[in-house]
Amino acid sequence: MTTPEVSAAASSRRKRMTLLIVVALIGGIAWGAYDVLVASHQEDTDNAYVQGNIIQITPQVGGTVMSILADDNDFVRAGTPLVKLDPADTDVALRQAEASLAQTVRQVRQLYANNATLAAQVKLRETDIAKAIAAQASAQSEVQRTQQDVQRRLQLGARGAVSAEELKHAESAQTAAREQLAAARAGEAAARAGVAEAREQLASNQALTQGVKIAEHPSVKAASAQLRAAWLAAHRTELPAPVDGFIARRSVQLGQRIAAGTPLMAVVPLHGVWVDANFKETQLKNLRIGQRATLTADLYGDSVKYTGHVAGLGVGTGAAFALLPPQNATGNWIKVVQRIPVRIALDPEPLARHPLRLGLSMLVTVDTRDQGGTTLASSPREQPLAQTSVYSVQDGDADAEIARVIAANVGTP
Repeated sequence: MTTPEVSAAASSRRKRMTLLIVVALIGGIAWGAYDVLVASHQEDTDNAYVQGNIIQITPQVGGTVMSILADDNDFVRAGTPLVKLDPADTDVALRQAEASLAQTVRQVRQLYANNATLAAQVKLRETDIAKAIAAQASAQSEVQRTQQDVQRRLQLGARGAVSAEELKHAESAQTAAREQLAAARAGEAAARAGVAEAREQLASNQALTQGVKIAEHPSVKAASAQLRAAWLAAHRTELPAPVDGFIARRSVQLGQRIAAGTPLMAVVPLHGVWVDANFKETQLKNLRIGQRATLTADLYGDSVKYTGHVAGLGVGTGAAFALLPPQNATGNWIKVVQRIPVRIALDPEPLARHPLRLGLSMLVTVDTRDQGGTTLASSPREQPLAQTSVYSVQDGDADAEIARVIAANVGTP
């Protein structure tokens, strides 16, 4: 027979076992419900890192570094000068370009002035033709008169009424008249040749000036382009920040002689960072552009949550774009699950409250319940990915300088 103590102990064990089974059943049901309702509609990875634009600051002209206005970790606004180069060489080139444009404008003005001079020469040569024609007519009349005079004297000489000396004088007058007629004809030909030459010169000069104003003349525009290049070079000795951001990787030093294109420092706009999440290829089936994502950073821990959305799925694996892609056509090939980079665009509000740095590790969870998106972009980008206007003011100033030089030398057209 069992004692009351043994019965009580057995009853207690049965109660604990029953409770344990109930707790296990509840836990299994809860886990199953979570898996069906939540986990099956999520994809997550801890192979994710913060990425961003690293904007290199490089000079467009060479020169000697005269001042450095920003250092690593400094915050700068768009348009803020970062580095200044010695402007001596570019200033000399600018003055030479200004003088060249002024000289070209004056030379073109001379072309326009030559039109009136050449037109007057054409009229003068045409007057010479008229004079030559009149002289030729007079000489022709003289030839006819002397010819008649010779004929009459020959008839009279046959009857002995005119002496041989008088006949000889008449023939000499006829010869002189014919020479005068030949000279008049040569003068007319020369005058017509002179008119043709003058008209050709006028047409050639008009071809250089007709249809355009002095400021639009090709020679002036070529000199203006040279002045624009010199102006831009002179004003590119000051390197501005193209965007708001933080300075990183400063390598430039005072007194350094640098060439165009030499990296001096970088500007990192931390307000525009994103996350590249490297999902396994087996996780991509339900990922779509536009799906919402929740992220945490190792920097802040689970207490800080970031939100965002899937902005795009990579078009290839990391191995496909590696410097040395793997060669799988070998006898010892081993299958390795590949990863595809998925870009997560972060919402600006949590990012502004808790800034991130490039390269930080992130934990990404994507809600895959929304299947309305696509896996690849379906249309071209309508707006520029990035743009800046800090360089456009220089072009406007160059136009103003060109107009000033032309106006100072064009005079009254």
